[in-house]
Amino acid sequence: MTAQPLRVLFCIGINQNFFDLPTDGIEIGDVWQAFVSMMDQLKALPGVDFIGDMDDDSHMVGPSEGWPWTCYILADVDSQETVKAACNLFRTTQVADGRAKLWRFARVEARMGRALTVREDVELPD
Repeated sequence: MTAQPLRVLFCIGINQNFFDLPTDGIEIGDVWQAFVSMMDQLKALPGVDFIGDMDDDSHMVGPSEGWPWTCYILADVDSQETVKAACNLFRTTQVADGRAKLWRFARVEARMGRALTVREDVELPD
C-alpha cells in the first residue's frame, strides 16, 4: 500500500439475467459460487486492503441498474490499475464451468476517493 491509498466503494448491481435463472443449464447456485470466487479473488489482489461489505438484497426487490445498488465492497486500494483489475474480475470469473462470465448476472461500478479526513491545507480553530 502507498501512504495514501484510494478508498474505493465497489457498487454491485444484480441484473435481470440473475432473476431469470435457471436458464441455459445455469442455476442460481452457480452464480453464487462464482460471486464468492470473485470476492475471494478481489480480496487476494495485491494492493487491496478489504475493509468490509454490505448486502441490501432483503430491502430491495428486482434488478439494480444504479443507485441504490444491491451490494457494496469497501476497500483501500493502492492504484487505479488495481481498481481496474478488481472490476475486470466480473469479466473473467467463470460461471457454471465457463458457460458464462459473472458480468452476465452482475455489474460493478467503482467509486474512488480518499478516507474522510481533514485535509492538510485546512486550519481548524482552537
